[in-house]
Amino acid sequence: MHDIRAIRENPAAFDAALARRGMGAQSSEILALDQARRAAISQAEAAKAAQNAASKQVGAAKARGDEAEFERLRALVAEKKAEMAALEEEARAGDAKLTAILETLPNLPLAEVPDGADEGDNVELRRWGSPREFDFQPVEHFEIAGVARDMDFATAAKLSGARFVVLRGAVARVHRALAQFMLDLHVEDHGLREVNSPVLVRDEAMYGTGQLPKFAEDSYRTTNGWWLIPTSEVTLTNFAAGEILDGTALPLRFCAHTLCFRSEAGSAGKDTTGMLRQHQFEKVEMVSITRPEDSLAEHERMTRCAETVLERLGLPYRTVVLCTGDIGFGAQKTHDIEVWVPGQGTYREISSVSVCGDFQARRMNARFRAADGAKPEFVHTLNGSGVAVGRCLIAVLENGQRADGSVDLPEALHPYLRGRTRITPEGELA
Repeated sequence: MHDIRAIRENPAAFDAALARRGMGAQSSEILALDQARRAAISQAEAAKAAQNAASKQVGAAKARGDEAEFERLRALVAEKKAEMAALEEEARAGDAKLTAILETLPNLPLAEVPDGADEGDNVELRRWGSPREFDFQPVEHFEIAGVARDMDFATAAKLSGARFVVLRGAVARVHRALAQFMLDLHVEDHGLREVNSPVLVRDEAMYGTGQLPKFAEDSYRTTNGWWLIPTSEVTLTNFAAGEILDGTALPLRFCAHTLCFRSEAGSAGKDTTGMLRQHQFEKVEMVSITRPEDSLAEHERMTRCAETVLERLGLPYRTVVLCTGDIGFGAQKTHDIEVWVPGQGTYREISSVSVCGDFQARRMNARFRAADGAKPEFVHTLNGSGVAVGRCLIAVLENGQRADGSVDLPEALHPYLRGRTRITPEGELA
């Protein structure tokens, strides 16, 4: 949500920032609605003052027996009361129209975000690791002999339809080990607080992080009104909703491993094979809630947390900063981390780390008090994958594959697999 005062003070800057996202000017319509709303509020206050003044005089007119004045004042009180009610309703309607526009407009990109139309204009920041040189033609994860038996799309389709998978045996254990490894790394080495949170939330939670109302079709809703979370960013960020936090306790840093659900609306024909794009998947999510002056440094720190996951697993990656045409609705700036997948011979996104400024905080009314007696201020919120478990599984399997259909597993996972180091061509851990 945008600060209407900032739009009033500099409408040209607001329109220029939206133009960087490829949007037309919005400030004139917004300010016209805002002016009409404020005028209605002012007129309602004037009507109330007139009503109050007349009310005080009614008794005096009655006491001195001035019936004509008494009736005039009584009619004036009724008139001003009705006028005030009509103006208040006009103000409420104007406020609703204004909110309906503001809540569907994306966050404004920071000045440092590169301009661009789409992902082709994203800017690479750095790379880590070198893609492995294979002495055979690497295949995609679902084609590896030791994996194919226990990565079962046919049974999942029978149970649930397309874009689901059943994992069994060694593949399921490696998937679970990855999630445990990520959580331990973030808690023990990165200082995040582990959370086990719900995957069903109310409208207010989805609204607070920006999924509603604009992106309702991207998520699933139950028949009794709960939403299945697309990411635990929704739950973790909303911990601060409606709160005034102690500024000395910031930053708050959380991580959670949850199921996530996305309808993948608009993705027809994209990544229809394998595990890359699923309706149900698992992710380890990171969320930070900070003071405004600390949020950009926190963005860099969170990016390093996600990068460290891949480095510990020995997975080559590159980090890019998204251009204005590719950043998400609620983000001011986003780093994407893309892991190397040799089966496709390319880098694929495995983590997005975004700083949102006070955009979500305004929607949630999440504030902090810098010191005793200080005026509450909006917090800044950040979120990032630390990382997507299914996509990490893909990268581990494809980068570790051998010509005989076996898979060498990263050393970091060996303790979680009771010393097993590989998946055999027959699909067993050994």
